[in-house]
Amino acid sequence: MDPTLPPAPSSTSADPASDVVVDVVIVGGGAAGLSAATMLGRSRRSVVVIDGGEPRNAPADGVHGFLSRDGIPPLELLRLGRAEVSAYGVRLVDGRVTTASRQGDSFSVTVDDGTVVVARRLLIATGTADELPAIPGLRERFGRDALHCPYCHGWEVQDQTIGILATNRDAAAHQAQLFRQLSDRVVVLRNTAGDFTPEQEAQFAARGIKVVDGVVERLVVADDRLVGARLDDGRTVPVDALAVAPIARVRVAPFAGLGLHPAPHPRGAEFGDALPVDAMGATAVPGVWAAGDVTNLRPQVLQAAAAGSMAGAMMNMELVEDDVRRALAER
Repeated sequence: MDPTLPPAPSSTSADPASDVVVDVVIVGGGAAGLSAATMLGRSRRSVVVIDGGEPRNAPADGVHGFLSRDGIPPLELLRLGRAEVSAYGVRLVDGRVTTASRQGDSFSVTVDDGTVVVARRLLIATGTADELPAIPGLRERFGRDALHCPYCHGWEVQDQTIGILATNRDAAAHQAQLFRQLSDRVVVLRNTAGDFTPEQEAQFAARGIKVVDGVVERLVVADDRLVGARLDDGRTVPVDALAVAPIARVRVAPFAGLGLHPAPHPRGAEFGDALPVDAMGATAVPGVWAAGDVTNLRPQVLQAAAAGSMAGAMMNMELVEDDVRRALAER
């Protein structure tokens, strides 16, 4: 699947947002960013959404667990979302943000084509990039029959032979039990994770989960279908699907000048990093908010959309309070 987004409903190349001053600039046009834009647009805020066209879930066949949209192709969901926010006056800019800085009480964001957007508030919804083990064939299968989330893709592999690629001991043990709910043919490939705890080993045995020693050297594919994992001792373990635990790396480098830096994820650095926010999505930098995968490791699209919706509403409330202060000062 082509990971590039379709063009925005309105042409941004013919109508750039150069030196625009708006209420909110949103960097990232996935589920979180577009949901925030919806709340802000419906509140009659001037909003620009900048997106580089690299959605994390582009390789997946469909979005699952999203009420009323189950199975919709990821890029189709974004196409619909872009059309919806455009109807509320939200402007869409195709491009990648290179730098962001504070400009008085506002924020200045520069896009790779030279476009500059100045806004009173900034929302970061840039998501994460999946750092996968360096196993030949894995990147090409990821999002298809190499999976990371049982809630997103587990139903589609039910009753199949599901391998668990162990790179993180605790993550592998967790995934094994979740995927065991979907199939009684689950095999843990110990790979590089080392020894499991006695408790984890007992839990595997109790539910009939096999553990196979050996390091996975490559995936075996036939007729564009995963059929096995080749180990370093020459054996091939038959699997129809492979659960992996990628390390999530947040995309926040352009915002370092604002004092925003990723921190190890609360579950541990081995799971990746995240941009710290409060319960409403506010970062430690006043006026800057964040939502979606960039703030956590919950990969469901519906949760990212909910976080964006909350952040958008809270940003509007903060802007209203600012508007009230300004109106009082002008009296």
